[in-house]
Amino acid sequence: MNEPETIQTILKTAKTIAVVGLSDKPGRPSLNVAHYLQQHGYRIVPVNPKARSRTILGEPVFDSLDEACAAVGKVDVVDVFRDSVYVPEIVKDVMRLKISYLWLQEGVCHDEAAGWAEADGIGVVMDRCILKAHAAWSRNRQRA
Repeated sequence: MNEPETIQTILKTAKTIAVVGLSDKPGRPSLNVAHYLQQHGYRIVPVNPKARSRTILGEPVFDSLDEACAAVGKVDVVDVFRDSVYVPEIVKDVMRLKISYLWLQEGVCHDEAAGWAEADGIGVVMDRCILKAHAAWSRNRQRA
């Protein structure tokens, strides 16, 4: 978990990121992070059954990962902005849907569920911000 190689692989190869818990409320961290990722070439797939709007950042909002995957096809990474108590159910969906990577944002931690994902061959990043990781990775690439 949190291996530098996994983080680099995600940032370098992922194209489509399902953002579970993406909020349409201005100023929310999930919206800021998703907007940043979108500006850096990633396709964002909003997943939030309670979103007030049916589109966020110009993308349709889905009620579940199942619905998102059925509509968009391959999802490379699930980026989670939900409370840690919801992580086990999200991990079960990620495993069932055969999604390669799971990214749990800062403050989102569930060791047991992350262990299930890793045992199933899923690359896991936990308690890290994908925006901060991408910004650092981009800076390092520019220096090289």
